[in-house]
Amino acid sequence: MSKATVSGTKPAAAAKTHHDIDHSIDLGHGNSPAAWTCVIVMLIGALIASIAFVIASTTIFVAGVVVMVIGLIAGFIMRKAGYGVGGSKIKNTGH
Repeated sequence: MSKATVSGTKPAAAAKTHHDIDHSIDLGHGNSPAAWTCVIVMLIGALIASIAFVIASTTIFVAGVVVMVIGLIAGFIMRKAGYGVGGSKIKNTGH
């Protein structure tokens, strides 16, 4: 362990405070049909892959991974079709 002393001559770096954040921007939080479809399909794929891992089945595990990739693709296609956050097919009701 070093016995070097800490010098107090350097000023501490200015810490960012919560006042620097613009809270008026609506983030959306991914709450859209595209996001929900993506997440639900990927959860089903993860469930399949998890069960396959426990029963030591490589083919079923790969099928679960394929389902997860399909979920990503489905979410991407739905977002491009206008079902993502701020998409043309989504009616903005304020929340």
